[in-house]
Amino acid sequence: MRLIVIGGDAAGMSAASQARKRRSREDLEILAFERGDFTSYSACGIPYWIGGLVDGPGDLVARDPATFHRDGIEVRTGHDVTGIDLDARTVTVRDLTGGREFSEGFDELVYATGATPVRPPWAADPAGGIFGVQTLGDGAAVNAWLDTDPKPESAVVIGAGYIGVEMAEALQRRGLRVILLERAEQPMSTVDPDMGALVAEPVRKLGIDLRTAVTVEGLETSNNRVRAVVTDAGTLPADVVVLALGVRPNSRLAEDAGIPLGSTGALATDLRQRVIGADGVWAAGDCTEVLHRVSGRPAYVPLGTHANKQGRVAGINLGGGYATFPGIVGTGITKICDLEVARTGLSSREAELAGFRTVTAKVESTNRAGYFPGAVPMTVKVIAEQDSGLLLGAQIVGRTEAAKRIDAFAVAVWNRMTVTEMTGLDLGYAPPFAPVWDPVLIAARKADEAL
Repeated sequence: MRLIVIGGDAAGMSAASQARKRRSREDLEILAFERGDFTSYSACGIPYWIGGLVDGPGDLVARDPATFHRDGIEVRTGHDVTGIDLDARTVTVRDLTGGREFSEGFDELVYATGATPVRPPWAADPAGGIFGVQTLGDGAAVNAWLDTDPKPESAVVIGAGYIGVEMAEALQRRGLRVILLERAEQPMSTVDPDMGALVAEPVRKLGIDLRTAVTVEGLETSNNRVRAVVTDAGTLPADVVVLALGVRPNSRLAEDAGIPLGSTGALATDLRQRVIGADGVWAAGDCTEVLHRVSGRPAYVPLGTHANKQGRVAGINLGGGYATFPGIVGTGITKICDLEVARTGLSSREAELAGFRTVTAKVESTNRAGYFPGAVPMTVKVIAEQDSGLLLGAQIVGRTEAAKRIDAFAVAVWNRMTVTEMTGLDLGYAPPFAPVWDPVLIAARKADEAL
């Protein structure tokens, strides 16, 4: 039997590895194609590599092609799959180095192509200095550009979400003057506006010129280099432009092959990661949609954590075992300078769109007992269903030891706890770690009172 994997990062190689664990080389041949130069790497570490906090690219690679080869998995980097023929059970592949195009047959196929950065029409100019940041190759390209002569001095990052704020800080650490643009009124649109507002001041104190409620209209280039960003509020000089406008599922290859897509534009799978409507095709990672366990609706939430889990599930099933991926609750976390931002479940807007009537509670507390050295403030917001008290979501903005408290909320959301039930949780307490009433419990209690 022959398994072909399209995509050599987290989802694809997790699937390949799990299938190999359960089936011998004589029983299952595994061939993976990756258009880039790296396999199984941490894309989330790219901003920290660019900012000089970690080494790369090697330190960001978990397993290279040689390691997979020793395990009986053939990986061909620099190879782009350009077509899928489900009837003939073949894929068409282009060798990006030699230019040769050829076909390979398969019995089972794992589609793990990931996501591509959103690139609006006004950013289609191929001039140098314009970057999306999605792969290690993208990170290497940014680093190479920052070392060109003359050295870039100014950068504009478009989009103040997770990647935007992380890249703004990274470029500022590299000595560039950085302008961070956001179309919304506040940065971090994945949290409620009142929580996003808490991020704005620390970003500006870092020396980053954050400008909100700004719409980008185009780019100016000359001599094959970007020169400026044109907005509705004026033109901004730029030697580097980072597009941090989010990503979309890399699903075009599947669509061209007649593989049906889900309502989000990503591939829809069953609980075992089999693509619905395509026999013998499995999918995992940022190219797939997932079930949101709170809204009960399909969602597109591209994260490495989901990709690894989904790939593992697909591989176990391909290897003859049984595993399912039960969905997500939308947990996310990031850090800029010393400020930590986290969320789980639904935001207020998402809860409204899902049809919930909600109550919210927002509290100020500290990470440790107020009298203990190192105590710093944090803000916690809870969203609950009005009638039942069901915890729908939570958000945290704070400093040391703040953001990882979101995991307590994530577990509660996952298990459909009410805020009333949360008030009785037996959480750890000692002055170096928490106030006698942990911020998680205070927020749950306030939400319970609001009901």
